[in-house]
Amino acid sequence: MKRLISALAAAGLAFGAAVPGIAAAQEFPAKPVRIIVPYPPGGTTDMVARLIGDQLAIQWKQTVLVDNRPGAGGIVGTGTAAKSPADGYTLLMGSVGEFGINPTLYKKLPYDAAADFVPVTMVAKVPNVVVVSPAFAERAHVQTLGELIAYLKAHPKHVNMASAGNGTSTHLAGELFQRMTGTEMSHVAYKGSSPAIADLMGGSVDVMFDNLPASLPFIRSGKLKALAVTTPARSSALPNVPTVAAAGPVPGFDASPWFGLLAPRGTPAAVAQKISQDLTRVLGEPAVQAKMRELGAEPAPSTPDAFAEVLKKDRQKWGDIVRLSGASVD
Repeated sequence: MKRLISALAAAGLAFGAAVPGIAAAQEFPAKPVRIIVPYPPGGTTDMVARLIGDQLAIQWKQTVLVDNRPGAGGIVGTGTAAKSPADGYTLLMGSVGEFGINPTLYKKLPYDAAADFVPVTMVAKVPNVVVVSPAFAERAHVQTLGELIAYLKAHPKHVNMASAGNGTSTHLAGELFQRMTGTEMSHVAYKGSSPAIADLMGGSVDVMFDNLPASLPFIRSGKLKALAVTTPARSSALPNVPTVAAAGPVPGFDASPWFGLLAPRGTPAAVAQKISQDLTRVLGEPAVQAKMRELGAEPAPSTPDAFAEVLKKDRQKWGDIVRLSGASVD
C-alpha cells in the first residue's frame, strides 16, 4: 500500500510539473509576440519574418512585432534573443549563418548555437543567386557565370564581392565558390543585404551571392543581372537562370540557405510545439505559399525535432565548408 501511495504521489508531482507548460501552451499567446531579426529591414530574413508575422497575428489575434537587431553577421540579434525570457513571447528568425556557419567561423560567440535555443520550426528554404551590377557586366564583358570565372582568373582580387556580413550564407557561398573555382575576390562585408544591394546597383561593388528574395525585385527590373543560383536545381522564381554547378560548370556546388524560428533555451516544449503547429497551418495556406514563392522562397515547415536534426547536420556541413574555404573572422 505504501508503495502504491508513493507511486501515485510521484505521478501527481510529475503531472503537476507538466501542467504549467501545458497551461502556458493553451493560453499562448496572451500578449504581443516579438520576432527578433538579426539583420536590417529589407533583407530576406526580414521579409520572411514579416510575412509569417502578419499571418500569425491574424491567427493569434495578437500583435506580432518584428524587431530588427542587425550587426556582426547576425551575432548581435542572436545574442539578444538568447538572453531573452524563455516564455515563447520572444522568438528568433534564425538562418544557416547564425547556426551553421558562425559556430566554426568565430572563435567566440555570445551564444551557444547548440545549447542556447529551442528549435521551433523551419520556415523556408531559399537559393542564393550570383548577381552582378550591370555596370560591371558591361565593363568586364560578363554575361554568363563561365565568363565571370574567366574574368576572375585573369584579374585576381580585382573584383569586389559584397556580402550581408561576415559569416552569413552570402559570404560563405562566395568563399566556397572561390575555393572550388580557384579564383580570388576582395570581400566587402555589410550589415545586411539591403545596403550591400544598394552599393551593388550603384557600382561600388561588383558581385554578390545574395539570398534570392532580397535580389529578386532588382533582377526582374533589370537593375541586377543574375548569372546562376547556388542550389542543385533551378529556382521556380528564375526558371531561365542556371545553377552554379551546371553553368560554371562547378560540379557538386551546393549552398542552400534556410530560415527558421527558434526560442530561448527553457521555453516550454508545449509552447514551442503550439507555435510550430500554428505556423505549419499558416504555411499550408495556398495564398501564403504563393506570397512566399513570389519572394523566391519555398515554404518548409517542420516539427521541432525535425528542425533540431537540420541544425545538427548543418553545423557539421557548414563547419566543414568554413574549414575547407579557409574563411576566418577572428
